[in-house]
Amino acid sequence: MAADVVTRHRERLKNAYSVLPDWVYPAFVITGLSLFGIYCLWIIFLNRRGYISPYLSPFYSPQILPEGPVPPAIWVMWAPFSFRLTCYYYRKAYFRSFFWHPASCARAEPTRRPYHGETRFWIFTNFHRFAFYVTVVQLGFIWYDVTQAFHFEGRLGFGLGTLIMLVNVILLSGYTFGCHAWRHLAGGSRDCFSCSATARLRYRVWRGVTVLNAGHDRWAWASLFSVLSTDVYLRLLIAGVVHDPRWLF
Repeated sequence: MAADVVTRHRERLKNAYSVLPDWVYPAFVITGLSLFGIYCLWIIFLNRRGYISPYLSPFYSPQILPEGPVPPAIWVMWAPFSFRLTCYYYRKAYFRSFFWHPASCARAEPTRRPYHGETRFWIFTNFHRFAFYVTVVQLGFIWYDVTQAFHFEGRLGFGLGTLIMLVNVILLSGYTFGCHAWRHLAGGSRDCFSCSATARLRYRVWRGVTVLNAGHDRWAWASLFSVLSTDVYLRLLIAGVVHDPRWLF
């Protein structure tokens, strides 16, 4: 059963984290998210080019012409930024790491401030479902970019950049469609999964999403690293630092 997969995954994580010092995971989250945030700011405000034929960086997909007063990445990055900022997993990660608030459900906090959850300033995190809708649209553009990465001036083939982009979009798809909001849309608000053909179909979709959702944290970090790696590789190509090996048919 899909629920058993989730339970086993949580038990494995609990056992794995229990052998680590308390500071290791928060330090990892703070370091990883901070470095990625700094890199994103550098991309948004100090770069306007993320394309080298036939590759397009995910930071610039869908492609927008670099002319104009507004950096093109701003038109794109608000979508994945809002999706990850409001993501259920990332919320837990940055609340517990940056703020230690709450440190854990069964542990005392370093201060006596009351925990208000997704209210007051953090009420915007409740719009995660709408961020999911927008991200799915953008993911479609990224899949389109991958199909274009198999075309080299009229010839079919693939390069190292093609494979990197393909791995990236697969990881992004696993993270996006393992989302808690999508899991709820697939199987939530149902009292009976066997009462109709539609309900049975939704149950099958829910089970598939649950398998992805069980590893949502790993999909989240793997896709974050793959987005970064893809952009770095394309920037090395643009700068002429590396050569893209290609196999054409």
